[in-house]
Amino acid sequence: MNKGLIGLCIALAGVFALSCTTSLPKGAQDVLARIKAPVFPDRDYLVADFGAVADGQTDCRSAINDAITRCSDEGGGRVVLPQGQVFCRGCINLKSNVNLYVPEECEVIFSSDPLDYLPGELTVWEGTRVYNYASLVRADHCNNIAVTGKGTLNGNAKTTFARMRPQRSAQQDSLRQMGIDLVPVRERYFGAHSIMPPNMIEPFGCKNILIEGIKIIDSPFWVIHPTFCDNVTVRGVTIVSFNKNNDGCDPEYTTNVLIEDCDFNTGDDAIAIKAGRDQDAWSIGQKTAGIVIRNCNFSSRCNGLCIGSEMAAGVENVYMYNVHVSDCHTAIYFKSNLDRGGFIRNVWVDKISVDHVRTAFIRFENNYHGGRGGNYPTLFENFEISNVHGVKSDDCGFYAVGVKGRPIHNVRLKNIQLDTCNTPYILLNTESIRFENVSVNGQVLPVTPEDTEALTLKND
Repeated sequence: MNKGLIGLCIALAGVFALSCTTSLPKGAQDVLARIKAPVFPDRDYLVADFGAVADGQTDCRSAINDAITRCSDEGGGRVVLPQGQVFCRGCINLKSNVNLYVPEECEVIFSSDPLDYLPGELTVWEGTRVYNYASLVRADHCNNIAVTGKGTLNGNAKTTFARMRPQRSAQQDSLRQMGIDLVPVRERYFGAHSIMPPNMIEPFGCKNILIEGIKIIDSPFWVIHPTFCDNVTVRGVTIVSFNKNNDGCDPEYTTNVLIEDCDFNTGDDAIAIKAGRDQDAWSIGQKTAGIVIRNCNFSSRCNGLCIGSEMAAGVENVYMYNVHVSDCHTAIYFKSNLDRGGFIRNVWVDKISVDHVRTAFIRFENNYHGGRGGNYPTLFENFEISNVHGVKSDDCGFYAVGVKGRPIHNVRLKNIQLDTCNTPYILLNTESIRFENVSVNGQVLPVTPEDTEALTLKND
């Protein structure tokens, strides 16, 4: 058992006396039955044989990509990086039937020069399609791909990409307006003048994906971003990356995902399930569905388990259980705003332990950051959250604020204990909210609570 899972079991045992298994809804069982990790031919291609020198200075990108191409062309297998520091001036391009293996004594150090990640690749940046810098590890419409091993991928972002400040910039506004206006995607090219950092690992339009065992540090932006993918396993991955917008894993427009046995220490949401932004997402119409998250440890400078806010094509059938969150902004968070439309529905959460949150313990919010003045409220419905223990919230226990005409609907909270917080709950525009054996500050909350006065909480 890995160190993160041992810590998780210890943390949960003091609250619930858990066994190693939990009784899963049929929906979760169906998702797990559909997810199969890819299998590769038993042959190795050594990147050193293609000219790689692991001295931390020699550019090994061509050697890595040449080995990947040869491996794929010959039917697949494992591409093995050398031990030592492997410098890569630009992105690694995975291809079908290739397992990129990063051995324990290997550290891949990516170039910090943004120009090395041009020409731009099609991506989804904060929910809007755009041609932007290529992700550091990229796969484009491939089948059967993997990144495995005990080695380290170092995004080396601190000197350049992490210093970019796209938030609330004219460039960010321009891209979002392109999405709203449905400007042809081929015209959304930002090139060398982009201040939008790339993702660390992005399979795009791929099927049968495994990311296992590796450690990821100093990512430019979102760390693992499967986009338009199906059948994804992220297992035993460690992330230690605290740059701005360093979400741990963001499945987007993606189905059948398993995230398990991971240890995420992130500068933004540990998990943020996405499905695109506003009109751009509506034109695509591909929901994100069938996500299982289990046996993980999270610590985040923003949120722990999160859906949104880019979720306009809809997110459904999400199952999260046996997770420990040590410190975060909000532990369990469902967020959208009046521009998004779409839905968040059929979410099941069980056996979660939380040490400390800085705002709300469990939070539903339908007007996150206010939006741009739209009138497309998101449907929030069918949530079951049970067997959750929190030690302390600096602000609020349960926060659920919908909008008139589209209330937060059908939320069942069961067997939940929050030891200490200032405000037990804030509810506004809700319907069918039930607190079953829920206590805050040692006091049991009413089973069918009434709406309260709305108070504004801090956003991440």
